[in-house]
Amino acid sequence: MSSLLVFPGQGAQQPGMLHRLPTSVLADACLRQASEVLGEDALALDSPQALASTRAVQLCLLIAGVANARVLLENGSGADYVAGLSIGAYPAAVVAGALDFGDALRLVSLRGELMQQAYPQGYGMTAIIGLELATVEALLARVHSPDNPVYLANINADSQVVIAGGDAAMSQVAELARGCGVGVTKRLAVSVPSHCPLLEQPAQALAEAFSRVTLQPPRLGYLSGSRARPLRTPEQLRDDLAFNMCRVVDWRGTVQSAYERGVRLQIELPPGAVLTALARRVFEQGTVIACDGARLDTLQALLREEGSRQP
Repeated sequence: MSSLLVFPGQGAQQPGMLHRLPTSVLADACLRQASEVLGEDALALDSPQALASTRAVQLCLLIAGVANARVLLENGSGADYVAGLSIGAYPAAVVAGALDFGDALRLVSLRGELMQQAYPQGYGMTAIIGLELATVEALLARVHSPDNPVYLANINADSQVVIAGGDAAMSQVAELARGCGVGVTKRLAVSVPSHCPLLEQPAQALAEAFSRVTLQPPRLGYLSGSRARPLRTPEQLRDDLAFNMCRVVDWRGTVQSAYERGVRLQIELPPGAVLTALARRVFEQGTVIACDGARLDTLQALLREEGSRQP
C-alpha cells in the first residue's frame, strides 16, 4: 500500500494562513527563506488585502504547502506520491525533491504576476456541481465564441467541474446549468481564467523562465494533475509546471490513478479540505484526511503505518 500527499489550488487560500503554520524550526526556515528570496516579509502576504493579488495567493499556497509538508515528514515519516491541483503542483514538486524551494518562489512570483497582468479584471472561474461532464460541455458550446470566451477548466469529480472565461460568458453558462434543474453554481475566489487557452501566452513566458532553472528527477512519485499519471524526468516536470496554467485539470483522473497504483492513504496539506472531500468519492478503501483539524502525531503515525504495509 502507498501514501499520497496532495496540495490544494487557488481558491483554498485563507487570510492568516502563514501565521497559522506549525511552531517548528522547519516552518520558520521556510518563512525566512521566502522573505529573503522575495525581498519582502512573507508574513505580509496572507492579509485579506494582500490576498486580492493572484501573486500573493499563489505564493502563500506554495509556502504553506512546503512548510507543512516538511514538518509532517520530519522524524522519519515518509510518503510515496505527491500531487497538486494547479499551483499546488509547485509545492508538490519541491517536496518531491524535483524543484528547489528558492527557484519555486521566484517562478511562482512570476507566474502570479503573468496571470494577473494578462487578465486584471472581468474574468475568473465558476464551479458547476450536479451536472455530468457531457452536459456542461454542451452548455459551453452554446455560449462560447471568440468574443465571449468560456472553457472547461477542471474535472474535479463526477458531476463537479469548473469553467473559466469572461464574466458574462460564465454567467450565461451558470444560468443554463441552473435551468437544468439539478445544477448548482459557485463563483470561485480566483480572479483569472486558469486552465484554458486564454493563458497560453503567459504560460509560454513562464516556460522561458523555466528553461533557466535546473530540475532533478523526483525522489517521490510525482503525479501530474493535468495528465493524471506519474512524470519522472526533469523535462516532463518542467513542461508540466510551466504549462499547467493553460491545461485542463483532470483531478478526478489523478486521484483515480493514485488509487489504482495502490494508494490507500491520502493526506491533504493546508489550507482546507476540498481535495479530501473529492477523494472520498474515489477511495473505496483506505483513509482520506486533511491536515487541518488533525493532530500532527496522528498524521505521522498514519504515514508510518501505511509504509509498514508495503511488501
